[in-house]
Amino acid sequence: MEKSLIICKPDAVQRGLVGDILNRFENKGLKIIAMKMIRVSRELAERHYAEHKGKDFFDDVVNYITSGPVVVAVLAGPSTVTVIRQMLGSTDGRKAPPGTIRGDFAVSIRYNLVHGSDSVEAAEREVDLFFTPEELLKYDRDVLKWVWQLEN
Repeated sequence: MEKSLIICKPDAVQRGLVGDILNRFENKGLKIIAMKMIRVSRELAERHYAEHKGKDFFDDVVNYITSGPVVVAVLAGPSTVTVIRQMLGSTDGRKAPPGTIRGDFAVSIRYNLVHGSDSVEAAEREVDLFFTPEELLKYDRDVLKWVWQLEN
């Protein structure tokens, strides 16, 4: 089962959209296997965005991701990275098609609500930056079976 990191950025938290965003991923069939609300340190942000170091927007993205609380989560499922990227839509919310998360909620390239890993390799690196192996949970989603066991 493929894993991917998502970060509901400060604008998603401030606008109260975290639940709506996570709901879309769960409705699609992806499973949340880890999640927490944190304030990203500058050091962690620089490690996360290391591939952009030296680019003109590097300081802006680091300053932004550290500007307020974020919700980080690990999602799992088949083709998770691709599914998340498609659901997010274009990085520029003004260009993202309706029906995507950014197309429905974002109107900016800078404030685009959610980060999603762009490859399986990046996902592995990013998950390891934000979560320990012990924080990644394994569980079944067979709620009915669990409820029936409680009733008997």
